[in-house]
Amino acid sequence: MVNFVLIAVCILTGMIFKATKSIHPDAHKGINTWILYLALPAVSFKYLPKVHWSMEMIFPIAATFLVAVCCFFFMMFYSKSKGYSRRSRSTLELTSGYSNTSFIGFPLISAFYGESLLSIAIICDQTMFLALSTLGIIAAVKGGSKSGKVSAAFILKRLITFPPLLGCIAALVLSPFIDFTVAEPFFDKLAATVSPLALFSVGLQLKFNGWKKLIPQMSASMFYKLILAPAIVLGAALLFGIKGNIAKITIFEAAMPTVVTSSIIAEQFRLNTKLTNLIIGCSIIVGFVTSAIWFQILDVIF
Repeated sequence: MVNFVLIAVCILTGMIFKATKSIHPDAHKGINTWILYLALPAVSFKYLPKVHWSMEMIFPIAATFLVAVCCFFFMMFYSKSKGYSRRSRSTLELTSGYSNTSFIGFPLISAFYGESLLSIAIICDQTMFLALSTLGIIAAVKGGSKSGKVSAAFILKRLITFPPLLGCIAALVLSPFIDFTVAEPFFDKLAATVSPLALFSVGLQLKFNGWKKLIPQMSASMFYKLILAPAIVLGAALLFGIKGNIAKITIFEAAMPTVVTSSIIAEQFRLNTKLTNLIIGCSIIVGFVTSAIWFQILDVIF
């Protein structure tokens, strides 16, 4: 319940500060810099060293990338049919292919399934973060360029200079050799700033003027994110005979609303931040309803 209240408070505070001009118009850029360079890398160092990798974890990892790849094709055909620009297509890919697996996912999993299954959710979360830092950034770079075409060398340069990805790689490489137990309180404090600051940043950038024109794009994004994505993962689970809690949690995480970090990436790479923030806000609200429906569906199937 606390997390849900925090979502409302952070977004509304950002909107109020902006409306009353109590904060600099570009304040969100400084906030986003903190999140990208310090808070998000801390998330990797907080969770990745604790993950116990096994063959069973292949499904959550594969499912996360499956959702992102299927989103690429879905938005490619959808954008072509509507005549959207590469910038709009990249924005839709960014807001539709990556779930809010931690800030929304963790408390909902605790509420519906119990905290004991958060270990599976952590795998989904860190894999989503890795997919967002690679496939998501590639999409953002392409959409942010004027021509829509960029060289492989340029994409690689942006990837290897993207702080969250560097933090993710560093955590994976160093954790087998270095005990980060002593530094855990430090990483906890930094990681705790991600969600409230990211939501506050969304509130600062949220604009509702002209939202009616964006309804088709918002609807397509939420249709994929909240309905089609978990359905794809459900189909994969049935196809490969994945059952039990791993299947349930992986599908449930795929049904979560749009990850808040997509707003920061959209702003950094000059995508449609207005559309991004509207989808984030609306998908969180609608996601509370659809996640409850998915819980009932999974309870019947598994």
